[in-house]
Amino acid sequence: MTTQELTTKVEEALNEIRPFLQNDGGDISLVSIEGDKIVNVQLQGACVGCSVNQMTLKSGVEMTIKKYAPQIEKVVSVSQ
Repeated sequence: MTTQELTTKVEEALNEIRPFLQNDGGDISLVSIEGDKIVNVQLQGACVGCSVNQMTLKSGVEMTIKKYAPQIEKVVSVSQ
């Protein structure tokens, strides 16, 4: 899978989970993909201060991204 194809797959995964985050007043955006293995995302809105955002990141976001792009090893939340 090319880097562009991988980026497209990750964006598709984020589009799948985005409505659930938006229902709670949050959102997520793709920041970068490192070495075709680590996805850096930025949580936004209510997700930033949410006490369960790490659980959401691992159980929801990372799992969904790995469904679309199994070669991804980790999803990391970064601030900008």
